[in-house]
Amino acid sequence: MISLRWAAIGAVILAAALWGSTGTIQALLPEGRAPVAVGALRLIVGAATLLLMAAVRPDSRAAFAGLPWRGVAFSGIAICAYNLLFFWSVSLTGVGIGTAITIGSAPVWTSLYEIAIARRRPPPRALVGQAISIMGVLILATSGQSGQAGGVGILLALGAGACYAAYSVSTSRIGHTAPSVSIAAATFLVAALCAAPVLIFVPLGWLAGPVPWAAMAFLGIGATGLSYALYTWGLTHITASSAVTLALVEPLTAWILATVVVLEPLTSGAVLGALLVFAGLVLVTTASARTRAPLSNA
Repeated sequence: MISLRWAAIGAVILAAALWGSTGTIQALLPEGRAPVAVGALRLIVGAATLLLMAAVRPDSRAAFAGLPWRGVAFSGIAICAYNLLFFWSVSLTGVGIGTAITIGSAPVWTSLYEIAIARRRPPPRALVGQAISIMGVLILATSGQSGQAGGVGILLALGAGACYAAYSVSTSRIGHTAPSVSIAAATFLVAALCAAPVLIFVPLGWLAGPVPWAAMAFLGIGATGLSYALYTWGLTHITASSAVTLALVEPLTAWILATVVVLEPLTSGAVLGALLVFAGLVLVTTASARTRAPLSNA
């Protein structure tokens, strides 16, 4: 029988694969779309999906009354900031570089948070896997990129990575207090409420027609609601640093879809990056997911 740990690893990888489809889906949206509007709408549809998922089970509905709302609010604000900063950063740096910096920096931020908060460091095998995967993401996401990223875009991407890591650590710490779908629904409700005012200040005319709405429905339901339900559940059984590193499957999936669906050219650099990501993830998944060496007090 499959262990909870391996089931959690599978849930996180599936969530990351769904996230990796967002670049291809966004290619269906009109060119005049506002990046922060896409992020805000994704959160709103995702929150509605998660609330519906939580509402169908009596235990999930009842759990809302006893949620640790301080932790939920922090997680919601963090994931809202991540979405808005990420979409803003890629509009300035390009998808490849923005994704590489955001997703590549997140495992580093998470390990630093765990060391500072939990006073425990990840096992050496996981750290080596992390480093290899991050190197692969940088090669994979920047392969064939010709533009240069500006300082503001890089800072926004680093900020997005830090917010995503903060969300993961916070959710991991409160994950055992209630059903995971209740925590995810409440977290994204907070995120949606924080992001909704953005829609007042950005144009929404690009939403006209069935294709943009279909794309936004997938981004909100599949790539947000379902994926974060899986990811939140996974965080209850593996550490945040392991989960965030496993989520590097996202750019790997994005590369595969770009190659197969969008027919982007296959480069040797991209293949090398993909192999490094895969090798690093193997090391992380085979490292102890719960055991951490305590920091010395000396």
